Amino acid sequence: MPNLGFYEVQLLVLAVICAAGFVLDRRLSSFLKGKETAESRLENGGKDGNAAAAALTRRYLLVYAIVMGADWLQGPYVYSLYREQYGFPERTVAVLFVTGFLSAGLAAPLVGVWADQHGRRKLCLVFCITYTLACVCITMPFLPILLLGRLLGGISTSILFSAFESWLVSSSASAGVPPAALSTIMGRATLTNGLVATAAGVVSNQLVGVTGSFVAPFIASAGLLALAWVVIRGTWTENWGSGGGQADTDVFQVRRLGQAWDTVKGDPVLLVLGLTQTCFEGSMYLFVFLWVPALQEGSALPSLPLGYIFSAFMISMMLGSLAYTILTALFTRPGGDSSLTVHAKLSSLVCAVAALALAASVKYQDEKHRFWAFCLFEACVGMYYPVQGMLRGTLISNEHRATLSSLFRIPLNIFVVAALMTGVSSARYAVLTASALVLTFSSLMTGVVVVSRTETHTGHPQ
Repeated sequence: MPNLGFYEVQLLVLAVICAAGFVLDRRLSSFLKGKETAESRLENGGKDGNAAAAALTRRYLLVYAIVMGADWLQGPYVYSLYREQYGFPERTVAVLFVTGFLSAGLAAPLVGVWADQHGRRKLCLVFCITYTLACVCITMPFLPILLLGRLLGGISTSILFSAFESWLVSSSASAGVPPAALSTIMGRATLTNGLVATAAGVVSNQLVGVTGSFVAPFIASAGLLALAWVVIRGTWTENWGSGGGQADTDVFQVRRLGQAWDTVKGDPVLLVLGLTQTCFEGSMYLFVFLWVPALQEGSALPSLPLGYIFSAFMISMMLGSLAYTILTALFTRPGGDSSLTVHAKLSSLVCAVAALALAASVKYQDEKHRFWAFCLFEACVGMYYPVQGMLRGTLISNEHRATLSSLFRIPLNIFVVAALMTGVSSARYAVLTASALVLTFSSLMTGVVVVSRTETHTGHPQ
């Protein structure tokens, strides 16, 4: 079984590279801390700021690890469960995926305003419930129930990628955590995400192997979500946007949505941030749908070791996260560019490299080259999340933070749904090429608008 051996070897190689990256990151961190003066430590928040950052890091990363573990357990087998175990035709599988993205797109603006108005912690608790129900639904091979599961899953995804980050940024501001420490927390979150996802890939592979069913990882995911609910309820405090926590008869928050939209359309930087989120995350979600058939196409094996391949992708994502922490530590030192400018430049670079990776996956159609192109794309994912998280946390005010983060997801989901409805798998080369092109455009726009703006003006709301 040479192909199985190939993926095992690549997983080991990536693990060794990642371990070396950990060592480099630790040594660089110790070296830079050793060179800090008492004055710079005071500017970065001093001992009180460091203690607050450490406490916040523990509270956030524990929950983040659990919820992302629950999400990643499902990752390798969503497509295979629908297509192989339940036997649905590919068009039906696409409809199921589209249902999830449509529900996420429709729920996104409401999720954001509800988080700002009623509390980010409360919405995170709701996420644990809705995503658990989605896991229950997906275990039943009855199309209406599966569609309900995708509906709940879409709502849950909107919460996961808006309320949690908003809670972290607001909590850091309340606790007096300095921006450099927040950047570190976000980098560590992505690194934690990669570690958890790597383990989840192996665990899901073993669960499927032991049970002989693609359903097993989803049951395990529901258990983790129940644990996350308990931890959030016991360790997190609540925070809101402007005017939050007060009675409000505007259930659908039309006024707040209007205010958020007026803010976006009046600021080109925010428009480009939304463009980047649409282009990058849209390409990422399409990649989730495409990577299995794309690799199977060039493989001699009837069944690929999807869990191990998934783990290799997640280690690649960890490498991207390590690259982020190393680069930000090196280039945001006193005398260099501002942190905001560095993150804007990294955002442009990440989109450009991601475009190159997807273009390479189209050009090189053999299994091995395509696998490494996909690994490079996942490394870009590892850099993207902390980079964009810091840009959103810096450029978007607390008043509408979750609302705007969710608002950006509307064009994202429209983009993904439009691509899925064209028959993604049968037109995968066209979809990958289009994704590479929109990422290139996003990279150029970020360089022209965001980088140039941050180089001349960095006084944005925190």
